[in-house]
Amino acid sequence: MGESKHIVLTSHPPKDGEGPVNIVWGAPTAEQRGPVIGGLNDPAQRNVVGTHSGAYGLYRALAVAAGALDPVHKPDLTNTAPTQEIGPFPQWSDPDKIVSIDPYGHMVAQTFASHIEEGADIRPTIAVTRARIHLPEMREAITDGRVVPDGKVLLDSGEVSVTKAAVEPVWYLPGIANRLNVSEGDLRLSLFEHTGGMYPELVTRSDLKVFLPPIGHISVYVLGDIEAFWDPTRPLACRVHDECNGSDVFGSDICTCRPYLTHGIEECVKTAQENGAGLIVYNRKEGRALGEVTKFLVYNARKRNPGGDSAENYFGSTECVAGVQDMRFQDLMPDVFHWLGIKRIDRFVSMSNMKYDALVSQGIEIGDRVPIPDELIPADAQVEMDAKKAAGYFVDETVSNPKDLSKPKGRSLADY
Repeated sequence: MGESKHIVLTSHPPKDGEGPVNIVWGAPTAEQRGPVIGGLNDPAQRNVVGTHSGAYGLYRALAVAAGALDPVHKPDLTNTAPTQEIGPFPQWSDPDKIVSIDPYGHMVAQTFASHIEEGADIRPTIAVTRARIHLPEMREAITDGRVVPDGKVLLDSGEVSVTKAAVEPVWYLPGIANRLNVSEGDLRLSLFEHTGGMYPELVTRSDLKVFLPPIGHISVYVLGDIEAFWDPTRPLACRVHDECNGSDVFGSDICTCRPYLTHGIEECVKTAQENGAGLIVYNRKEGRALGEVTKFLVYNARKRNPGGDSAENYFGSTECVAGVQDMRFQDLMPDVFHWLGIKRIDRFVSMSNMKYDALVSQGIEIGDRVPIPDELIPADAQVEMDAKKAAGYFVDETVSNPKDLSKPKGRSLADY
């Protein structure tokens, strides 16, 4: 095992000429912008607060403590280059367009090769590869004739060929503060206090403007030819989906998450087959970023409500438990679209006004909006849909009609 180099906390920035490589966020080139250095092998080189891998950094700490991982291990990036070239795009050099990810995160081994050769511990924050996804709903769509295999995007087996990317968060704190309309000082203090003081540099190192937060990443799935993203004559369908483990993975019927996700994939397949492309953006924001424990507590509160599980009480039950209805902050969501160089979406598979407004406010044009068809809504999820429609979610009357909210609906816990 190598010799660990301990992090030394500092209460003030280093003197001129003694600090790490400066990050100039929004600079016109990668070299002028500078690399994000969050590795731990040489603390003096670090130019960010936090460390790589988000919440998984804690598992790294456990592995080091257990003696399973060399604390000074550096990844060998041989043969790890992206399978698809992405960028650079003009949005990458606009400090107001991208504030929550590093647009150069997938190309650090090539772009910052000289820094790496000089010993800098620079690690990718984005990885791009190819794969196939296999969903039973796609086989059903083939059987029902809604989609037809073409041997390229959609195979006879129901498998879908994709390019996929994993994107770790990289927060430029001044940009985050500006996007959320708060001061950088208040943002730093809140992050410091509400992580239990985990990152003292947030308040002691005002010179470090970039933070690697311990939160989940983004998964991106591209169906069809990614070149269609940048050709205004070719259609693009997109579903922005926030994680719901219970539905997405285990098929829980209390919400519409998996049906809407698979419907979005189906729409993306059809658009990709029309000489276009499809895009699924999957954000790790379980339970509206309130967490799964809170979500399950809310389920109990809803089902045990004396008036029944009703649309009228839907959002109130969440607020009673969590203190807020939603913490996803869709304001940051458009950044991945700017990374991909996307300027317009022809078919946006979403009813959420928060997602729609966030994208449009960032200059991304949206054509048609596609609600989930009524026949895909599980019976126990109707309360959710009625509440969202009553709250102003987008509804296409020709596809999905609001329900009568005059009577409580849904089951109680005793029905399970």
